[in-house]
Amino acid sequence: MRTWTASRLALFATVLIWRSTALANCLGDPSAAKVYSFDVVPQLTAAKIYTTWSPLLQRVGQDAGLCFELRVAPTIPEFEQKLLKGEPAFAFLNPYHAVMAYQKQKYQPLLADSENLLTGILVVRADSPIKNLDALKGQHLSFPAPNSFAASLLIRAELAKKKIDIQPVFVKTHSNVYRSVISKDAVAGGGVNNTLDNEASEVRQQLRVLFETSAYTPHPIVTHPSVPAAVRERFLKAMLQLGNDEEGRKLLDDINLNKPQAVTYAKHYKPLESLRLDKFLVLNGQ
Repeated sequence: MRTWTASRLALFATVLIWRSTALANCLGDPSAAKVYSFDVVPQLTAAKIYTTWSPLLQRVGQDAGLCFELRVAPTIPEFEQKLLKGEPAFAFLNPYHAVMAYQKQKYQPLLADSENLLTGILVVRADSPIKNLDALKGQHLSFPAPNSFAASLLIRAELAKKKIDIQPVFVKTHSNVYRSVISKDAVAGGGVNNTLDNEASEVRQQLRVLFETSAYTPHPIVTHPSVPAAVRERFLKAMLQLGNDEEGRKLLDDINLNKPQAVTYAKHYKPLESLRLDKFLVLNGQ
């Protein structure tokens, strides 16, 4: 009979603790052989993300026989660093993050919304006297993060084309942007159509859209190249089936993925390379 040494017992205990922790964090099927990390870009507060994404991953995981650990980084730059290191198995991210992730780690887009294209918006207070972009010269504008695609990169690139120099201030989330404009900490702020729509009516009523960018394929869910094709297919099938019942449609609506469609890098996100937004990127949170 084999004798269990102290080191073997310690290792066994560690494995049990890891296993119990993994199962405790499991959204979906607890009998699944593997727990896949699922990182969501923190455009909104962590509370909002957990509230909307947890039930969706629970339902999809059960339907697909998969188990997910939902993770939300404290800031968008921290999310980007994890992504560029190839840490998440699944991730929900902005379109230019998809470009960065593909170029650095070969992350593959899987699905995105087919109903609502993504546009960047510049908002001002509803009572603001500002009527055109030229009035923003030299002013403080708030953005969620340097590399937010439509809410920051597109808008800053557009202002640079028009030779409108501004003082950017990065305030971590879209929700913070809208509130910074309302509180007059910034004369204008960058967001996107979807996140503004998600705000409470009392917030929306205090804001006016001054400028809107061109429209693009919205945020995709991408997978690390190590995720098996069969797992990708099971996940995609379960997501598409959510549209077949009222509960599923509500889960999709809560994350702005009303009508998911399969997407590819070549067709939907490679065209963004031609925008040459790389010169506006700020990595390492700098």
